[in-house]
Amino acid sequence: MTDASTTKTPWHVWLVGVLALLWNGFGAFDFTASFLRIESYLANYPQAMVDWLYSMPGWMWAVWAVGVWGGVIGAVLLLLRNTLAVWAFALSFAGAAISQIVSILDPPPADIGAPELLPWIIVAIAAALLAYAFWLKRRGVLR
Repeated sequence: MTDASTTKTPWHVWLVGVLALLWNGFGAFDFTASFLRIESYLANYPQAMVDWLYSMPGWMWAVWAVGVWGGVIGAVLLLLRNTLAVWAFALSFAGAAISQIVSILDPPPADIGAPELLPWIIVAIAAALLAYAFWLKRRGVLR
């Protein structure tokens, strides 16, 4: 295993890190705008979706926050080549997975217009980022 301080950063770390920051940054913006009830942002969604959103219990807001902010922090740590990116992406994946499990057990109303595949895409991306960070850690790229 090579020392991480002397290992050259592969080009794909920058690509994945920036894309992860953009992806998770949008999720964090969506969470923040929803949590703060920014009317100009929420006006883009059907009222049924907004009503459903604000009927979520507080612990689901916490799960959502851990998921998106874990992803943002994970992306920043990945760009810094910090091994804690693995833990941050693990939290992000846990938040996404728990949200998806809850939506399967207690699905949102059909009339809210939510895309059916989006939650699965979110979970898949979170899992891929976790696996990628873990792979980089094993290769000695993250320190």
